Amino acid sequence: MVNHAINWFEIPALNFDRAVKFYSNILGIKMENSKMMGYDMGFFPYQAESVSGAVVAGDGCVPGDKGTLIYLNGGEDLNSPLSKVEKAGGKVLVPKTQISEEIGYFAIFMDTEGNRIGLHSRK
Repeated sequence: MVNHAINWFEIPALNFDRAVKFYSNILGIKMENSKMMGYDMGFFPYQAESVSGAVVAGDGCVPGDKGTLIYLNGGEDLNSPLSKVEKAGGKVLVPKTQISEEIGYFAIFMDTEGNRIGLHSRK
């Protein structure tokens, strides 16, 4: 089994359908939706032994702009998902910014639910 610092993440949502649509749109993905233990869950695509997570709505799922910050994979070029954030109802908080040539770039946005989320890519 591959060891990662993160095994799973959950992004809280008040409006589940809106949040799933937002992430599907900006990342160009299809999220599988399910109801588990009373929670609506929209799963990010993943492969065996890879890190993934879900958009989750239900009791105790409260979006916020403080606290833990996760970085989603921005793909080959961070400009692609970042250019879709505001069109999808989010807000860019930190534009594409180079960390270093070796590490690549990051950006931070506010999603439709009020969560502060990062994006990372090599280009």
